[in-house]
Amino acid sequence: MTQRVALATVMDQLSIDAVITGYAVAVDDGSWQDYRDLFTPDGRADYRSAGGVEGSAAEVAHWLEETMRLFPVRQHLIVNRRLDLQDLGGYPGDRADVRADYLNPMRLEGTQATGGTAPDTTAPNFTSGGRYAFGLSRTDVGWRIRTVTVHEKWRSLSGSLAPS
Repeated sequence: MTQRVALATVMDQLSIDAVITGYAVAVDDGSWQDYRDLFTPDGRADYRSAGGVEGSAAEVAHWLEETMRLFPVRQHLIVNRRLDLQDLGGYPGDRADVRADYLNPMRLEGTQATGGTAPDTTAPNFTSGGRYAFGLSRTDVGWRIRTVTVHEKWRSLSGSLAPS
């Protein structure tokens, strides 16, 4: 691998990492146009394993916008990223796959930790974890998500949401 190819590979890795981070930020901040912009025109998302929907990026962004209103506090982390960049005989290709674990603590709106009429904490009371599988493509505007599938492995409820 030449230095030029090695540099191009590192630049691709950094660009792909920025897309994955942008995905988490868009969801956490409720920036649904930013979410849609991270996808290829034919991009799709599948949240069915977490009780959600599957569809085009626009359809899923609309579903997320409605659903995430229930969770005004959210901060999910995408970690343990494993990137497989297409290899065209020693040269980077235009496709990549990323598998990454996530931890997603959220707070359900209108819930109280200790009773009463108003929340007395912003601590999460709904947390889930699992793995994302991203498929990405290089486009004229940079790397974009072609597919993302959520594989929820667990969820935990606490405070007033916890089972008795």
